[in-house]
Amino acid sequence: MSEGAVTAETSEDLLDVSEGAVVESALNPFEPGFFENPYVQYREQREAGRVRQMPFGGFLLTHWDDVHTLLRDPHTSVEDENITTGDTMRREAFRKVSPDREQRGSMGILNIDPPDHTRLRKLVSKAFTPRTIERLRPRVQTLVDDMLDDLAAADGPVDLISGLAFPLPFVVISELLGMPEADRDQLREWSHTVVQSLDPILVVTKLDEILEASDHIGEHVSAAIEWKRGRPDDEDLLNALIRAEDDGDVLSDTELLDNVALLYLAGHETTVNLIGNGTYALLRHPDQLRQLHDDASLAPNAVEELLRYDSPVQFSRRITLEPMTIAGVDIEPGTFVMTGLGCANHDPAKFGDDAESLDLTRETAREHVSFGSGVHHCLGAALARLEGQVAIGTLARRFPDLSLVDGDPPEWNGRIVLRGLERLPVSLHG
Repeated sequence: MSEGAVTAETSEDLLDVSEGAVVESALNPFEPGFFENPYVQYREQREAGRVRQMPFGGFLLTHWDDVHTLLRDPHTSVEDENITTGDTMRREAFRKVSPDREQRGSMGILNIDPPDHTRLRKLVSKAFTPRTIERLRPRVQTLVDDMLDDLAAADGPVDLISGLAFPLPFVVISELLGMPEADRDQLREWSHTVVQSLDPILVVTKLDEILEASDHIGEHVSAAIEWKRGRPDDEDLLNALIRAEDDGDVLSDTELLDNVALLYLAGHETTVNLIGNGTYALLRHPDQLRQLHDDASLAPNAVEELLRYDSPVQFSRRITLEPMTIAGVDIEPGTFVMTGLGCANHDPAKFGDDAESLDLTRETAREHVSFGSGVHHCLGAALARLEGQVAIGTLARRFPDLSLVDGDPPEWNGRIVLRGLERLPVSLHG
C-alpha cells in the first residue's frame, strides 16, 4: 500500500523484539477515563503511527485511508480460522471452555467470506434496501412519538436508554423479522451479554456468561423459527428466510439459525448506541442541539456527523490472506488486524483540523467508516440511519430544553468494540 517497507520486527516504533523487551500496547482500556472518552488515546496512537502493535497480538490501523483501504481489500477475511499469528485468544478460549460450541454463530454473514457471504447476504438484502426501509418511516415515527409521550408523562428525570434508545430498535427489528412477543428486558440482558464476545478482553474473562446467554438466545430464536413455520402466510423477513430454505435454496438449518440470531441482535444493539451516544453528544454541545431543534431538515446530516463523532462500533477485524504492506509495514498472511473505526473517524487528514469537534453541518460527515466498507458494509445501515433521524430529530424538536441531570452522570457500558451507554438520565424540560 506504500513504498519504503520495513518489517514489523525491525520497526522501532511498533515492536521491540529484543530479549526481555516489553511489547508496546496500542491502547490501554484499563486507564481511568478510557470508556468515558477513548478519543484521547486514539489521537495519541494516530499521531504515533499508522500501524500499531496490539496488546493481544496483531495490529491496529489508526488512519482513515488505511482503514478504508483494508476494509475493502478482497485479500482479507473475517473467518477466525484463518488467523495464524496474533489474536488467537478468542478461538482458544472457546475451544478450552466449550469445544462443542466453538462454531456457534460462525455462519452468520458477519463471520463468513465470499462466496458464502455473497449468497447469504443476497437472501436478506432486499429487506434492507433504502427504498424498503424508507417505507417504515411512518411506523418508526409513531413508535418514537408514543415512547416520548410516555417519557414526558413521567415525574422528574428519565433514562433515555431504557425509555427510547433500546425499545425503539428492538421493536422495529422484531416487527421486521416477525418475531413473537417476548420478555423484552430478559432479551436485552441476554443480547447485551452475547455481544461481549466481540471484545478481545471480555470474551476471555466472561466466556461462561457469554455462552449461557448465547444458549438462551439460540433457544429463543429456534422456538421463533418453529413458531413461524406454523404461520406460513405471514409476510415478514423470518418467513422469507424460512421459505428460501424450504424451497430448496442452499440455506441450511445452521445458516438460518445463525443469521436470524445475528439480525435480531445486530438490529438493535448498535442502534441503541447510535441514539444514546448521539443524544449525549448533543447534550454536551447545546449549540448543536439548538441548531437541530431550529432546522428539522438537518437531521439526516446530523445523524451522519453523530455517527462519525462517536461511532457505535469502534473497531472491525480483518485477517490478511496474502502478504501486504500497510504504511511501510510488512504484514504476513494470517495476521489479525483491527481497523480503528472510531480513531479513523477523527483523522484530521480526512476530516480537517476540526475533526475532534462536533459540526452537524459537516459536508464530509457521511464519509465516516462507522458502518465499515466493502462487502461487509453494514447491512442495516439504512435502518439505523432512519431510526436515528426520527428518534434524535424528534427528541430535539420536541424538547428544546433537554438537558443532563446534575449529580446523576451517564453510565458507559465498558465495551471496547460496541461503545455505548447503559444509562442516560435526562431532564426533558430543563
